[in-house]
Amino acid sequence: MNSNHSDHIIPREEALRQEIVSYLPRLRRFARSLARDPDRADDLVQAACQRALERLDQVRKGQRLDSWLYRIVYTRWIDKLRRGKTRSAHLMVLSREDAPIAGNSKPGRDMETALDIKQALEKLPAELHAAITLITVEGYSYEEAAAVLDLPIGTVASRVARARAMLGRLLARRREQDQPPSKRLTGEGAK
Repeated sequence: MNSNHSDHIIPREEALRQEIVSYLPRLRRFARSLARDPDRADDLVQAACQRALERLDQVRKGQRLDSWLYRIVYTRWIDKLRRGKTRSAHLMVLSREDAPIAGNSKPGRDMETALDIKQALEKLPAELHAAITLITVEGYSYEEAAAVLDLPIGTVASRVARARAMLGRLLARRREQDQPPSKRLTGEGAK
């Protein structure tokens, strides 16, 4: 009877392992947005995958594996923060390399805008950063992000709204700094 039981588990566990591998690029992107350093992000994903593989038996049928994995990455990151091991000021690349920035048609301006956004995201508090990353970069719904972050949906919505407002202010300040002094004084050149 044990051999039959293990025969059913092995194919399911192998399928879950393969599915975990398929999520690695997304998990790395999310971890990079949290850790803000590629090496630490890789360590975070490795620790999360190890935890996930040790606990495959906790995955319920019908449960979204990607949400479960994001939750593990986020929890591992919070644990590292609490232990004071994650303190990095390195720049990260959050936006997808293949995704164009909306509203811009000049390649040089696209790169500049992406760098401005990346730098503005760096300045967000960690809790706002995680919420807006899940919603805008990873494409999660508010409900899904709430499950990953283990927060009420209203709290996630509030954090995303605060993050967007803060990003808007930071980017406006950046655009203002880019204008020549004469245009700043007269208000010309404002978009």
